[in-house]
Amino acid sequence: MEVDASDPQVTLSFYKRLYPFKPLFTWLNQNYAPSNLFTHREFAFTLIGDTYLRYHSFSNVEEFKQTVLRLNPTRFEIGPVYNARPRDRKTLAPGVLKPMLRELVFDIDMTDYDEIRTCCSGKEICGRCWAYISAAVEVLDPALREEFGFKHLLWVYSGRRGIHCWVSDQAALALTDDERRTLLSYLEVIKGGKEMAKKVNVRTTQHGKLSDLHPALRESYDRLSGRFVEIVLEDQKCFDKKEGGWEDLLKLIPRKATVDALREQWEANPDRPSKGKWGDFMKLMNADKAAAEDIILQYTYPRLDAEVSKHRNHLLKAPFCIHPATGRICVPVDPAKINDFDPMTVPTVGELLEELGLAQAAGEGQADRSNSEWERTKLKPYVDMLEKHTAGVMADARERRQAAAKGALNW
Repeated sequence: MEVDASDPQVTLSFYKRLYPFKPLFTWLNQNYAPSNLFTHREFAFTLIGDTYLRYHSFSNVEEFKQTVLRLNPTRFEIGPVYNARPRDRKTLAPGVLKPMLRELVFDIDMTDYDEIRTCCSGKEICGRCWAYISAAVEVLDPALREEFGFKHLLWVYSGRRGIHCWVSDQAALALTDDERRTLLSYLEVIKGGKEMAKKVNVRTTQHGKLSDLHPALRESYDRLSGRFVEIVLEDQKCFDKKEGGWEDLLKLIPRKATVDALREQWEANPDRPSKGKWGDFMKLMNADKAAAEDIILQYTYPRLDAEVSKHRNHLLKAPFCIHPATGRICVPVDPAKINDFDPMTVPTVGELLEELGLAQAAGEGQADRSNSEWERTKLKPYVDMLEKHTAGVMADARERRQAAAKGALNW
């Protein structure tokens, strides 16, 4: 069913009947009874006409839901947990309200890949260029789990051309801004704007020679080297054309003699495919293994939006919002099945409302419309994914409370 996802009647129907308010509340609150993790949490709303309302907070999930229904926002965002209720900020002395806790969040957006994708550009996306996002998740998810010990990672499709990661571990929530910046600087490999050709500078010079990759980055490289062939050489064919293609590759090669030889060879054979050009480089690189590895990293390593991750007070779009341009829902994604995920198959608000209409016509679920009806639609497996994530988070929270109680008794 074709609907205008920005139509207020459409969004209101979605919030009334389909939005999983209780699962979202339980995830953020890490308990069934409201705690500071929810009551002191900031929510921000974007209304029709791009009016932006910040510093909303709520006592419970029902108050939260009723406010969403009243405001009927085009989207809403989740912020940090403060030392007081954000809605009371005007009653506090200046500077008193401070962010205390926040999930560690990451944002990977396809527009940051525009210079290395050939199938789409700007706001457009397809299954082919989504492979860049898949490769990013394949690297970032194990890095966060294995190198930092985080367990509770919620990956969420942004609804159009990107993906977000919410790390819900207690240790992640408690990170200071300085600690977040340090963690990000460790993970960030691609640095520099469009004007900078070489964006990977991860090596030091030792005795006149470039150092090897850090062992953790070596693991990422090992995961990405095969993806480079699949995505960059065989599918995107990044080096087929000269401008914005193999000329950009030559800018990343440090040895002038190699660059000159390759340029002469490719000028004489302009139709040589990307895979062939890469083979030419590998033959002529004169054992410059570091240059080849850095190029592979530059074309495949996750391109992170650094500002999103650095600060606790940064707000990020809530899961299960509707993207107004595509109508697609911002649904969780299983990182173990990221290569099977196709953003084009994510349910739209029109499809979900049509499902409800068909179910209603068949006489299903008419007795009780007070609760969310997402269980009778294609949204259910995605909400189940959030609830599974939340169950793990809450199990850890219970263990912490039990350990604290035991410690108090022993004292």
